[in-house]
Amino acid sequence: MDRAKLPPPNTFAGLSLVLDRVAERRDDSEWVAEQARSAQARYLLLDAAGEAFLQRDHEALRWLDSSEREHWLDDLAASLLGIADERPHFMLVLDDPARITALETALDARRVSLRAAGLLLPAHEAGLFAYAKGLSHWQRETRHCTRCGFPLQLVAAGHRGQCTNPDCGHLHFPRTDAAVIMLVEHEGACLLGRQASWPPGRYSTLAGFVEPGESLEDAVRREVAEESGVIVDEVHYHSSQPWPMPASLMVGFIATARSRQITMRDHELEDARWFTPQQIIDGIADGSFVPSTALSVSYQLLGYWLQQRAGLELDALVVSSSLR
Repeated sequence: MDRAKLPPPNTFAGLSLVLDRVAERRDDSEWVAEQARSAQARYLLLDAAGEAFLQRDHEALRWLDSSEREHWLDDLAASLLGIADERPHFMLVLDDPARITALETALDARRVSLRAAGLLLPAHEAGLFAYAKGLSHWQRETRHCTRCGFPLQLVAAGHRGQCTNPDCGHLHFPRTDAAVIMLVEHEGACLLGRQASWPPGRYSTLAGFVEPGESLEDAVRREVAEESGVIVDEVHYHSSQPWPMPASLMVGFIATARSRQITMRDHELEDARWFTPQQIIDGIADGSFVPSTALSVSYQLLGYWLQQRAGLELDALVVSSSLR
């Protein structure tokens, strides 16, 4: 396959190229403890809202080393993220507002949300932040057994929750909610929609969650029909993106519609319309069309479509508009 024709990696994706999650070692508590004590260990610190500590004057995570963890946060349980650059990486979550404020000063750090940090951090750090945020959200939201209601105890280095009821003992695993996001095209135009709460002029690809017993392709067809009344035939996979805000996996597709007939069937969207490449060029230039943030797979889908269908670079269009 010609790598030049492959879509660029989505934000937060590609972490497996640098991180070994060592899932097979998570139940080896002695090995995990040894890694945590290692002088090579690094700790990613999150607050209760899922914001990470970044360096005060640099666009990089403020990692703690093992001595800093022992000095300030030895009472917190650490969750193993994996091994990168032959160094064990862990996550710590701190809920105490007073300690958080004190640590910001002590570590010369600042707190930033994942959405804000996604395009600031190096790709591997953005991916690690997303991984940690998704895991910490599941840990925070899944504290009782869904079978018997007893409290859960985190095991497997933070990646499973085990019911503490000896008569139950049910294991709970981190969950990810699959969602489809799709650029629908028809004879040289693409279908985009907007929600009333978005900034003026912003249009994005349609999206929605996958329902039980539904394939990804069928979810694409159903969501497009529900939101716009447009009927889709062909559906082709493009790429995926972890989106732990709070716990989704966005699966991107390019789809082909039977016609351009739009019939709004619900109130989720304020508007849906077809755009040609020229209309997008003109809209970006005069400010009447605002694409999704470059953080999202929606932006990548639109950029891929413009490049494939019209030889246009979305990044260049946006930069050119911002310089005017």
